[in-house]
Amino acid sequence: MTTATTTSVTTQVYRVYIKATPEAIWDAITKPEWTARYGYTGYADYDLRRGGAYKMRATEQFKEESLSRGGEAPDVVIEGEVLEADPPRKLVTTFRMLMDPEIAAEKATVVTHEIKQLDGGVCSLTLIHELEGAPRLAALVSGQWEDQGAGGGHAWVLSDLKSLLETGKSFTEQTA
Repeated sequence: MTTATTTSVTTQVYRVYIKATPEAIWDAITKPEWTARYGYTGYADYDLRRGGAYKMRATEQFKEESLSRGGEAPDVVIEGEVLEADPPRKLVTTFRMLMDPEIAAEKATVVTHEIKQLDGGVCSLTLIHELEGAPRLAALVSGQWEDQGAGGGHAWVLSDLKSLLETGKSFTEQTA
């Protein structure tokens, strides 16, 4: 008798090209004074050693935006653990989003940031998110819920990061 099993692995890959140094991109990903300025505006706290903690804390702007949409943001919106840190080339962390109880109940996922220096002062930034066992989170970070007020996911965050590094202003800062 043969038994067939199905293993489902969901991996999302995003890449953006940024006219910036690897160090500037690394800082924009890992330093709270940068992470509070783009994407969904959270303060990133990394203990950049294997086994170190990773937390994304909500800014006041983030909390106000959540309230305007009928929700309440916790103080820590994402938590995880540093699996690998190789500044300014590679950062690998686990990732648990705590905003939504159903998503928070899903298993932790893994996010990898890879930064590669290219010619002409340009770098590629590749974000790989391994989302096995986290279908709601996969839908959220892919931007599938954008029309429901949940934002554009990883693609939007990376685009905003690129804009901030190349122009000095994030999407919201450009319209203000």
